Amino acid sequence: MAAEVRQLESSDGKSKVLASKAEPKPRVQSALRTISIVLAIADSSNGLKVKEILERLGLSRQVTYHLIHTLQSTGIIRKNENNRYVLGLAAATIAEGFRRQLAPPEHLAPRVRAIVAATGETAYAGGWVDGEIVALATAPGASPVGAAQIPQGYSGYAHARASGKLLLAYADPAVCKAYLEEHPLEARTPHTITNSEKLMQEFEKIRARGYSLDEEEFHEGLRCLAVPVAGLGGRFALGISVPRERFEANFERYLEALLSAARVDSGRV
Repeated sequence: MAAEVRQLESSDGKSKVLASKAEPKPRVQSALRTISIVLAIADSSNGLKVKEILERLGLSRQVTYHLIHTLQSTGIIRKNENNRYVLGLAAATIAEGFRRQLAPPEHLAPRVRAIVAATGETAYAGGWVDGEIVALATAPGASPVGAAQIPQGYSGYAHARASGKLLLAYADPAVCKAYLEEHPLEARTPHTITNSEKLMQEFEKIRARGYSLDEEEFHEGLRCLAVPVAGLGGRFALGISVPRERFEANFERYLEALLSAARVDSGRV
């Protein structure tokens, strides 16, 4: 269509009208840039300054200020006392809608609660959603000193999480390869596996023993254990997150509780 428009431009003088109908690219580009700003701010630890947004996204100063002003007017972002742009209150509506619409499958939540009841530790379930490895259900532990919960919907650093490594290990090789091509092996802690060959070796160990470990790879001071939910083709995992001080002493008990919750008939509790 674009070639046809260029040909008409040189022959009948109607270039302006035809080009405007054939090339809606600027609007699409503006929407992509706007969304990119929101995602960059959401992905930051404490917000971004304008200069940081410019550097991350490669946008011009004029375009960036225009889009930031638009986002501020909707309440999606705001400027805090440190002159950093952070998510605004309106973003909470999106977050809440995401959690509500990402309701975990019925068989997962009871299993997660059963793990907490059996161990007293923070438990979670994860699975594949639209090509991402996502935390689908979480429940806090009952111990006075427990692990922090991964929020529902979290999908980062799968290669550093017990459930993420397990789901990648059991995935179709082509799916695993495509995922890793899109997600760099960035270090979350000094213990994170960032070498692809070593990660493949880790996947072999996971498949051989039937469970996955996070040895302070995602969060220093915390160790995690994950197993696949039986009968579901390795698409869902159950996990537990524990302070390292009590992980080794209770490992067998934790593994038994996870395997029990992962049984085919366990979801009926």
